Amino acid sequence: MTYRRGEPSRRPVPHSVGGMRVLVTGGAGFIGSAVVDTLSARGHEVVVLDVRPPGPDERRPWVVADVRDPAAVESALAGVDAVCHQAAKVGLGKDFADAPDYVSRNDLGTAVLLAAMASAGVRDLVLAGSMVVYGEGRYECGRHGVVRPGPRAEADLRAGRFEPGCPRCGDALGPGLVGEDAPTDPRNVYATTKLAQEHLASAWARATGGRAVSLRYHNVYGPGMPRDTPYAGVASFFRSALARGEAPRVFEDGRQRRDFVHVHDVAAANALALEAMGDRPSDACVAYNTGSGDPHTVGEMAHALAAAYGGPMPVVTGEYRLGDVRHITADPARLRAELGWRAEVGFEEGMTEFAKAELG
Repeated sequence: MTYRRGEPSRRPVPHSVGGMRVLVTGGAGFIGSAVVDTLSARGHEVVVLDVRPPGPDERRPWVVADVRDPAAVESALAGVDAVCHQAAKVGLGKDFADAPDYVSRNDLGTAVLLAAMASAGVRDLVLAGSMVVYGEGRYECGRHGVVRPGPRAEADLRAGRFEPGCPRCGDALGPGLVGEDAPTDPRNVYATTKLAQEHLASAWARATGGRAVSLRYHNVYGPGMPRDTPYAGVASFFRSALARGEAPRVFEDGRQRRDFVHVHDVAAANALALEAMGDRPSDACVAYNTGSGDPHTVGEMAHALAAAYGGPMPVVTGEYRLGDVRHITADPARLRAELGWRAEVGFEEGMTEFAKAELG
């Protein structure tokens, strides 16, 4: 079924044999489309809700609307067993003027979806979360153990002092992996909205007896990634620069640590989380770090991508963005242990593929 504003349709579609009927919001997007393909390949029936219309060969049920539209969401939920919520405004954005749009799309959109799920009796949710909710990653001081540095001062960034120091003695810190039980400390508007989504999901689960999982994505990359926009990820910036024949511009000193995880692995995590819902207690929202577990620096990623593409080598600029964190790499051990998931696409293999892949 295709829903357009002013043309609601409630035509039911039967459940697929042996599978679930899953609503994927944002199912035409970069990650959402990979989730849709993975779920379909595993025998589930997928309903897509997205502001973009389906392609000419699309045969899946499709609702063309904004997730903030209650009537559209209600229509899309007809006969649905579970929801995979991928629709969101992503990236750090341009400046704080983006804040109302981020809050509206991410938090109001999630609230509208959850309210409709409560009314429709749909009780299983997988949420596209993000590792940005942690703020800075895990750090250890040689004298004071595990510490949590505050936001980096702009004066330090201007002076090229990018590494946070111990908040107690100022000594250099060693970065490590963050677990799901670490305190959350969002450092920008996008991060704040992603944490608010988790809180909304938790409130919904308690109120309805629902079951919710938040997959806290790391830096997702792969075929179909959006082109160079203020809201794209760093891998997209570098890939777009190479396509223009330009050297990727690496901010700070290029030594900031991230976990680059392939979109196909992220899609598989969504499928496993949905399929394991029956084993999960109700009234809860459980978070899982969703990353490769193989951290690399941004500079390493830029060099690997440029080498695979055959383009100019990266340039380290010393530029910075307020709101960026220095190091954030989280431990995916819980996801491996409880859902049996692990990343299948290695760093070198993934970057070689991404260098030749088409962007969205």
